[in-house]
Amino acid sequence: MNLNSHRSPCCDSDEQRSTVNNTSNEYNQIDHDLMAKVLSNHNISAAWQHVKRNKGAAGIDNMSIEEFNDFAKLHWLGIKQQLLNGTYQPLPVKRVMIPKPDGGERMLGIPAVIDRVIQQAIAQVISPYFEPQFSPHSYGYRPHKRASQAVNHVQSCVKQGYKTAVDIDLSKFFDEVDHDMLMNRVGRKIKDKALMRLLGKYLRAGIAERETGLWFESTKGVPQGGPLSPLLSNILLDELDKKLTYKHLKFARYADDIIILVKTKSEGLIIQREITAFITKRLKLKVNESKSRVGPVSGSKFLGFTFRYGQVQIHEQALKKFKANVRELTNRNWGISMTLQIHKLTQYLRGWGHYYLIANAYQLTVDLDHWIRRRIRMCYWRQWRKPRTKVRSLMKLGVSERLAIACGITSKGPCRSSKTKGINIALGNNYLASQGLVSLRDIWINIHYGR
Repeated sequence: MNLNSHRSPCCDSDEQRSTVNNTSNEYNQIDHDLMAKVLSNHNISAAWQHVKRNKGAAGIDNMSIEEFNDFAKLHWLGIKQQLLNGTYQPLPVKRVMIPKPDGGERMLGIPAVIDRVIQQAIAQVISPYFEPQFSPHSYGYRPHKRASQAVNHVQSCVKQGYKTAVDIDLSKFFDEVDHDMLMNRVGRKIKDKALMRLLGKYLRAGIAERETGLWFESTKGVPQGGPLSPLLSNILLDELDKKLTYKHLKFARYADDIIILVKTKSEGLIIQREITAFITKRLKLKVNESKSRVGPVSGSKFLGFTFRYGQVQIHEQALKKFKANVRELTNRNWGISMTLQIHKLTQYLRGWGHYYLIANAYQLTVDLDHWIRRRIRMCYWRQWRKPRTKVRSLMKLGVSERLAIACGITSKGPCRSSKTKGINIALGNNYLASQGLVSLRDIWINIHYGR
């Protein structure tokens, strides 16, 4: 969104440079005119660039990222004026249901692109007022923090003898956030009344279904899917972090995923009762007691990992989901070229590998590579279809005529054929790598040894 031709009179170049890079002392002072910083050209442009990089689906207005720039050129000045005079009304978020590993569904609320830009602009300005005081053991959606640090911190605690986990499952956290409670916490540092009213409007914007045209009032909750949701969730749960810190407890939190580590089960049961009461009474959130537990850390699942035999391991549920996704990406009946299929699979493997392969999983990666390559060979075999095509393709890839004919005319299905000598010669590991297939083993080695 190019706003250079629409310079705001309240934002000179010095102010633009200070929007994101103010000193920490400034954020300890009360600022009653944050809306001007939110709407400065520099801050809005930075917000737009962030939203554009993240891409994402269209909101309830069905406007795509690609269409937004032309829209903004025509309408931004009017929208900015509405934001300044308090008449702007955010669009309701679009309801999107996504499946959960346990078989349920989780709701995402996708804001319109214009509201994603405004929310991101707000987050950029108000985050520095809260970020310095967040716990170092809060790792979710924070600058210079990532899931691997949370996992490593838990592992460090386990090595120190804290081998009993208190798992507290917040039931539908993002759907249950009390608006008054949240606004009270935000209002402790944000004194700009116009900005607070705008935040309230975003919380109450409602949820809509484009297919049915239905609109649902939002009297509580912070829909996942908007740029403000992670920051607002951290602001509310920071009080829980401070409670745990005050009690000198070992813990790690990533958004609403929390694990507390103690040395004995009896201590863990006491902590569980006390912290559950704090969450339900003080924060007005719900705890899913059936999914909360106190027990050996080896039975815990935290961010898709577990901790067994002194090692970080990938949790069996995460591994099961991974295999299901690979099966879908290597579906023999997908009907796309092998080049595109391998490209899409490799994209998934790289993302999954760089997240999960911090675990002690060398032998697992070797086994998974073998399984993945076999599935790719099955896809090739299926695409070649006719015996004549199979024979020609095998010979083209260096298989002798006699072996190619023996493989090509076999009545074996794709699964059994993928294990035969001929197809393994033709579609060997080096050939598949030359086609772009990444190796999980190589990713693991690079993460652990930097090669």
